[in-house]
Amino acid sequence: MARVKGAMNTRKRHKRILKLAKGYRGAKSKQFRTAKQAVMKSGVYSYTGRKLKKRDFRRLWIARINAATRAHGLSYSKFMYGLKLAEVNVNRKMLAEMAVNDMDSFAGLVETAKAKIQ
Repeated sequence: MARVKGAMNTRKRHKRILKLAKGYRGAKSKQFRTAKQAVMKSGVYSYTGRKLKKRDFRRLWIARINAATRAHGLSYSKFMYGLKLAEVNVNRKMLAEMAVNDMDSFAGLVETAKAKIQ
């Protein structure tokens, strides 16, 4: 059986990793071994970052909803409880958007929540 040399596949693999490492500082963008480590680590960071972004946006939405409901004399938790009792299913992203851009309809939701609590 003939001997198979792996130069072509190795070069392809190295080029793929070095392309991902383009723009990294120093040897991390030039040498395969360090580039591979840097690319693997950056992949971990980007995965974690995608999870953190969701967490950060949820915190932002809750802060905006809380500020808007307190202007109407209600706390965030009581507002959300009132919406749950009223069976209003609107997610926090949309509530925050309404609190910032559509104050009138948000005020209507606050009144609905207040009515269900009392």
